[in-house]
Amino acid sequence: MSENRPEVKMKKEPIGDRRKFLLNMARGVGIATLGGFIWSAQVDAVTASKLMLRPPGALPEADFLKTCIKCGLCVEACPFDTLLLAKPGEDKPLGTPYFTPRTVPCYMCTDIPCVPICPTGALNEESVTTDGVLDINSADMGLAIIDHESCIAFWGIQCDACYRACPLLGEAITIEYAKNERTGKHAFMKPVVQGDVCTGCGLCERACVTEKASIFVLPREVAQGKAGDYYIKGWDKNDEKRLENAKAIKTKTKLSEKSALDSLNDVGDLY
Repeated sequence: MSENRPEVKMKKEPIGDRRKFLLNMARGVGIATLGGFIWSAQVDAVTASKLMLRPPGALPEADFLKTCIKCGLCVEACPFDTLLLAKPGEDKPLGTPYFTPRTVPCYMCTDIPCVPICPTGALNEESVTTDGVLDINSADMGLAIIDHESCIAFWGIQCDACYRACPLLGEAITIEYAKNERTGKHAFMKPVVQGDVCTGCGLCERACVTEKASIFVLPREVAQGKAGDYYIKGWDKNDEKRLENAKAIKTKTKLSEKSALDSLNDVGDLY
């Protein structure tokens, strides 16, 4: 026979103030720790993004990250599997396209399929267009840099692998001949990157014969210095035009109130 047992209801006791305080504190620590991990990952990604090479036509990095919706259409459009999407743990802005020249460079497609397909303009079609026609030679993905210490051409060993691999043969990379003083009868064939022509495709980096590439592509803002607006190329008429609207700025300090001779002879508090 089954017995009819009365239903037992568990009585909920109110959480004490001390226990409530400890629980809230634990939650706070957990949230703060999680936030720290997220922030740390974001900082690492942003730092890494300064060295990332983007597809042709990419906007400046800060604008690119704001505009790219991580759709992956450019990656799918690339016929050479050059472009990749950043994955978790790669210290790169998640889901954004990039390429690694030493592995697979940009093969400079004339129709640049990765650019027109971009739905947001993160890959700007106008920046790779010349006279109304797509022009991959006007792309600016980065700038090739040569390490003279490890490039064997600078040792005197004949090598022109990067020069031959460059799609803009004789333009983006040229060869400089110099006498080899060590042997007295051989010539150095030193590769020289022409910064105003190089597209940053990375075909030279892929072709480099050294164990670790002695020529490598970096984002242009990382690879190049900046002279600033204080200096003018007097021999360049276009650069000299910057002086047309320039105005002299005079500053006056206590030191400038004295003549140069008085300033030099001023012993100040020496006595």
